[in-house]
Amino acid sequence: MRNVLISGAGVAGLALAYWVRQAGYSVTVVERSNGLRPGGQAVDIRGVALDVMNRMGLGEQMRAARTRMRGMSMVDGSGNELFRSEEFALSSGRLDSDDVEILREDLTEMLYQATTDSVEFVFGDTITALDQIEHGVRVEFEHGGWRTFDFVIGADGTHSVVRRLAFGPEQDFVRHLGQYLAVFPADNFLELDNWQVWFTDQASGSGGVAYPVRGNTELRVTLGFAAEQLDYDYRDVARQKQLMTERLTGLGWEVPRLLSAMNEAPAFYFDAMAQIHMDRWTNGRVALVGDAAYCASPLSGQGTSLALVGAYVLAQELGDSFGTYESRMRPFVGLNQALATENPAGPAPEESVERAKNAISLDVPAPAEAG
Repeated sequence: MRNVLISGAGVAGLALAYWVRQAGYSVTVVERSNGLRPGGQAVDIRGVALDVMNRMGLGEQMRAARTRMRGMSMVDGSGNELFRSEEFALSSGRLDSDDVEILREDLTEMLYQATTDSVEFVFGDTITALDQIEHGVRVEFEHGGWRTFDFVIGADGTHSVVRRLAFGPEQDFVRHLGQYLAVFPADNFLELDNWQVWFTDQASGSGGVAYPVRGNTELRVTLGFAAEQLDYDYRDVARQKQLMTERLTGLGWEVPRLLSAMNEAPAFYFDAMAQIHMDRWTNGRVALVGDAAYCASPLSGQGTSLALVGAYVLAQELGDSFGTYESRMRPFVGLNQALATENPAGPAPEESVERAKNAISLDVPAPAEAG
């Protein structure tokens, strides 16, 4: 049986593991963390990505776990309400949409449970070297020696190790979008009831959102600030929290309490809002999927859908030349990446989102007739 190594146990890696196993391959997933990464924001599953979840048999479970927001309000840096809506939320769009907003950790747990019985998982390890040989890829692991695989897929995010080893340094592909975001959980000390509160401080370019989850017992908080590209270690959590504190200290509303909660948070995510643009996503027997290949940034609202759809299409096209994976995905990726830049001051227009989220067919195109 031909074997595939997938680097990364996030949405893209877990979905790909499922579909590659369904295609008859032996699958190994290596993940640097000691288990599935906890925390993270609520993510959106839209358009054709909903069909991917349905085809996995996870549609009903996904919908049962969706968030249940009643609406949102926007306040300024002093806590004055600027507007409110019971029809849409900035994080997810129209509240009456068929699209689904779900906590990232709930989604990855679903995908993991769908694969754990048939896929080998290696947690607490990472790839350190790739050597493409005649009939496969020889892979060196930080803790586990060498193994050889027929194919290696990088599903390891914006800071992809596989991309660096097989395609080149990160700076060759990243486009900074001028913002930084942090995401973390906190107790629901704001006593929000299925209601989002966004805040903005136009003078500093800072802002964020707090919304309740887990039956209103917990908050998920996103804080952000505008800045040119900063030099920091993306694994240095203490420094990242310091950067966020330095940028947001002095703001009003509940920001001081949110910053205090951030410093005590058991899970924490921080990164630049950036996109990955590459001329190719495959190199011999190595390929990239999800954020590693075409990160659209959280500003697009489509990163999770790109990961799910990309995993499905790549599994269909898995082979010595990866078939038409790139030609099928590129128009879809282009439209979804554009959502993050089309309207820098706010969310993309609804018509742009509708067009982008459905801009691909999940069915393999029929070969063109000769003549």
